[in-house]
Amino acid sequence: MIDLSRDAHVHTAYAAGHDSVSIVVAAAEAAGITELTFADRVGSDTGWLPSYIATIQRAQKRTDVILRRGVEVEAIGVDGWLAFPSDLGQLEIISLAVSRLPTPAGLLGPDLVRAQLDSGVLAADEVAARLVGVLCLAMERVGRYAPTTLARPLEFLAEAGIAESTVDDAILATLADACRGTGTAVELSERHRLPTRRVAGAMAAAGVKLVAASDAYTARDVGRWQYLEELAADLSEAPLSV
Repeated sequence: MIDLSRDAHVHTAYAAGHDSVSIVVAAAEAAGITELTFADRVGSDTGWLPSYIATIQRAQKRTDVILRRGVEVEAIGVDGWLAFPSDLGQLEIISLAVSRLPTPAGLLGPDLVRAQLDSGVLAADEVAARLVGVLCLAMERVGRYAPTTLARPLEFLAEAGIAESTVDDAILATLADACRGTGTAVELSERHRLPTRRVAGAMAAAGVKLVAASDAYTARDVGRWQYLEELAADLSEAPLSV
């Protein structure tokens, strides 16, 4: 169900990571990884994308590991609009994430959402439904450009103080249906230990592809699994249904 010989999300020194592309590739070789997807974070003002892609292409000539050229992009609009850089050429994969909740009034960080939950301005089910709604629209948009993965689904809710266990099954089903309908794979993040078994099981039961992602910021974490090995064992023993 989960191929741990592939790492679907790593970072490099081009953005938030600590190591160069070549060092990350060497770490993948040492870990026995056969396929590696680069997913450095980009925004509308990112100017290093051509150099990034060229560096990955050069690295591919020196390794047997399959290297995928990808980026991580934030959904920033209530309509699913994303913070795309100007040039998306030659990208093979786009990883979709949400770190701030898009609302008609603007982007809300998790601390502000938590404060509005505490004051009664927002309700937990409203935040969950809005987040999933944005993700569904964003998946439709991203799918027009490249194959898509969903990074750390529902992480924003936890950061805003909303327990994932309180999220209604219907909301999970909506997210799973959108992933399946758009062909979006869900990343299982070793670094963030997300999604939970409940969410991963719901995705698997709905026929959504699950991919292993170290989300490594340093080379030493590339292709190193603990949480994912446990999660894979749990899912193989008792998959959940939606």
